[in-house]
Amino acid sequence: MTETERNHLSGKALEVYDRMLARVQARLNELQEKSLQTLEQEVRKAVEVEYELEEMTREEADLLGEYLQRDLQHLLHFVDETGEGLKEWLQMDIALLEHELSDRLLSVADQTLVDTLELKQKLENQEVGHYISGEVATAGMFQCLNCNHMRCLTATSHLEPCEACGSHYYERVTSRWPRNQPG
Repeated sequence: MTETERNHLSGKALEVYDRMLARVQARLNELQEKSLQTLEQEVRKAVEVEYELEEMTREEADLLGEYLQRDLQHLLHFVDETGEGLKEWLQMDIALLEHELSDRLLSVADQTLVDTLELKQKLENQEVGHYISGEVATAGMFQCLNCNHMRCLTATSHLEPCEACGSHYYERVTSRWPRNQPG
């Protein structure tokens, strides 16, 4: 999907992202087995529900599912590596966020960490935390990969091009993580 196509997500994209997150969290609360595979299945199911509501195209629903999966995997990897929580991952004051969002993310993260080995294996082979302008991302701090300018999202939003240099590439900035990367 091109940058132009990412920027033309339905006007309901942010609302749908949050509904998908709520749906995944609710399903995980009901299930006995909670693993990364279960999380991925529930994200796929949430995508299907949103597509069936006919508010978005198949491509838009799939793309939002990818965004949700990316954000949740990044959070889970951070919690697994550091033992820290949502506040540190977001690198912002939790008071800025809606209480409901923090409850949802923490609930998913805590329940999914049951299968740590599977999570580590999955995440070792992929790059997490990279974003392109136009994509939907949940709240947090993002750093421009070109000029290091910081952008703060306080709610689920579309990432805009860097206001300092116009670059389209970001990474999520998380305090004190990753820890002691080999040099």
